[in-house]
Formats: sequence, C-alpha cells, structure tokens
Amino acid sequence: MIAVKSLPLVLLFRVLVLCFIAGCMAPSFAESGAASSQASAAGATASSKAPAAKTVGGNASTADIAAAKASGKVWVNLNTGIYHRGGRWYGKTKDGKFMTVDEAKKAGYKAAKRD
Repeated sequence: MIAVKSLPLVLLFRVLVLCFIAGCMAPSFAESGAASSQASAAGATASSKAPAAKTVGGNASTADIAAAKASGKVWVNLNTGIYHRGGRWYGKTKDGKFMTVDEAKKAGYKAAKRD
C-alpha cells in the first residue's frame, strides 16, 4: 500500500506523464488538421492556375516523378534541407517538394552527396 505522504508525489508524477504525452501528440493532431484544410484550399486554387512546384505530404506519384525528371526538377527534402537529382530518395521522402536547382539553391538547400 502507498504511504499517505508519497500519494501527492505519485499523483504529480502521473499528471506530468499525461501532460507530456498530450503535449507530444497535440501538435501532430493540430498540424494534420491544418495540413488537410490547406491542401483542400490549395487544390481549389491550383486547378484554376498553372501547376506550381508540388509539395507532398508523402511519396510523390510515379507520374509526378516522371514529369519532374523530364522537366529537370530536383526533389527537396524539406526536413533535412537536401535536394536530390535522382536516385533512391527522389520523390520518396515524407515531406518534400519538386523545384528547379536554382530555386533550391536560392532557398538555401544543399545537394545530396550521394544520389
């Protein structure tokens, strides 16, 4: 049985653990909701305008990859700040974007050492 003096410490520990778990998970839920609303708004405006560099919340489709390669675009991994001209990671990282080499360099992204 738990001693009466240690009971507040146990409760405090449980509250801290729950706050930590909720704090870690809360931003991901908020971002996913915001991302889906932004994606639907972007889809509505993108259909009326010329296609721009695509931002992907996952892997790019095979058609997108083929079109980007044909136009000479690179795949920028937005999390690492590295762009790929081809190879294993081209269009395959979780968060990425197709853009030209000049756009990538101007934005401060660096070329991958190995492709």
